[in-house]
Amino acid sequence: MSTGSGADSAPAPTHHDSQTAPDTPCKSSMFSSLKVRNYRLFFMGQVVSNIGTWMQRIAQDWLVLSLTGSSAAVGITTALQFLPMLLFGLYGGVLVDRLRKRPTLLVTQSAMALTAIALAVLTLTGQVQVWHVYVAAFAVGLATVVDNPARQSFVSELVGPGQLQNAVSLNSANFQSARLVGPAVAGLMITGVGTGWAFLFNGLSFVAPLTGLLLMRSRDLHAVERAPRGKGQLREGVRYVTGRPELIWPIVLVGFVGTFAFNFPVYLSAFADDVFHAGAGAYSMFNTLMAVGSVAGALLAARRGTARLRLLIAAAIAFGALEILAAMTPTLWLFALLMIPLGLFGMTVNVTTNTSIQMTTEPAMRGRVMALYMMVFLGGSPVGAPIVGWITDTYGARVGLAAGGAVAAIAAAVIGLILARVGNLRLSVGWNGGHPHVRFVPREQREERDEQLATVA
Repeated sequence: MSTGSGADSAPAPTHHDSQTAPDTPCKSSMFSSLKVRNYRLFFMGQVVSNIGTWMQRIAQDWLVLSLTGSSAAVGITTALQFLPMLLFGLYGGVLVDRLRKRPTLLVTQSAMALTAIALAVLTLTGQVQVWHVYVAAFAVGLATVVDNPARQSFVSELVGPGQLQNAVSLNSANFQSARLVGPAVAGLMITGVGTGWAFLFNGLSFVAPLTGLLLMRSRDLHAVERAPRGKGQLREGVRYVTGRPELIWPIVLVGFVGTFAFNFPVYLSAFADDVFHAGAGAYSMFNTLMAVGSVAGALLAARRGTARLRLLIAAAIAFGALEILAAMTPTLWLFALLMIPLGLFGMTVNVTTNTSIQMTTEPAMRGRVMALYMMVFLGGSPVGAPIVGWITDTYGARVGLAAGGAVAAIAAAVIGLILARVGNLRLSVGWNGGHPHVRFVPREQREERDEQLATVA
């Protein structure tokens, strides 16, 4: 079938597998977006590809460590993979807004597949050197510059606004489920047959999403407006975000949370080794339990019909408070159990931010906005890792984790107050049925109540 007739050139769909009014937000069941044929193909392809992605992450780090014996070299590999997004992420968003999403994804996914296969061949033939891995990591990062915002914004074309929250949540559950499976399979494959086979599996895993993209029906995609080619589109995207409080402040919040509170490789490894003296087994258990909580958080988000900013603020405050509580936990098992709610609230922050940004962004600007969001989200952890690492090394793991949680909670509270101020809301505290009742209400409503109380007095 032809892949050139994507959503941007297709007429508005006349029918859908799951909904008669796709643009009307509605309360959805946990898996309602899977009733949409195009999204179902996309989702199934991502199931296979995400497992391969996690396998390659583990195999890549293990290969670099085996070749060099240096943890710093592993860090360089990770930095090279994230560097293109930090340098060129906004330019990738500009391209995504101009291009049709489905053909774009066919190109980027094919490029990542070829990179993995090339690395597999070099490794299996015994020719691989560390600079090969560096080049491959940077190449994957370059493809991600376009692939990530294209995949993020393509979801809305697959399901429409009515199912967007559900589809984004299921994507997150998909990725986190692969996080449980991929590293385990990679470990077995590396010890059993060698690192090169893990790279080969990842390369071949891209057959699944590529097949799904080719099998999609163009007529069922939700047509969106593409941005015309022109000067100043990068500045236009930045101005668009900074001029809208409902966009800029959630992105700022994710920046604080991602930079200081989401550096779990630093925190959890320090707790496993320095606090509980339990080694790699405890570190693996912490990550597994957090992934379980993340999957649960994504599935719960899939049941919600809307993505409200007040939920984002509440989840971020709860996430920060749980980190502070975990920092003070005296026993390993209690600390491990807290990883589940930490994963749940962390995923709630991620999904709610992602969905609210997509739903409040004009289609022609979505690529640039999502690119900026992903720059902040993906770039925060590498930037913050040296900072939280220094705090953890200098003052201890408990202080480091508590400081990260405090930054997240304070940032969420301050940004919540800013959004309330911008939305002309005021905090209302009262009693309802003998119980305290705290909520934000429109300022006019609060003033009318105050006037009524003054009249009665």
